[in-house]
Amino acid sequence: MTNPIPSFKTLQQEAEFWDTHDTTNFEAEMRPIQVSYKPQIKRGVTVRFPSTDLMRLRTIAHRQGIGVTTLVRMIALEFLHKQTSQTPA
Repeated sequence: MTNPIPSFKTLQQEAEFWDTHDTTNFEAEMRPIQVSYKPQIKRGVTVRFPSTDLMRLRTIAHRQGIGVTTLVRMIALEFLHKQTSQTPA
């Protein structure tokens, strides 16, 4: 049996501890956490979809592990990138 993860007084102490210890020795104490990053978006736009299309978007977003608004934003940004990177014929 391993010792529990000690308490640290400073971030420096914790960094030094993990520099010399393997986290696999403490797996029993580890717990998954949910982390999310939300970029600062200045302005929003409402987009309306028929119910069937919205359900399809939600299904695709769920498969990718993202929200439907993130998926729609990604699609829009990809479209904008393609439009601005194309050279005129």
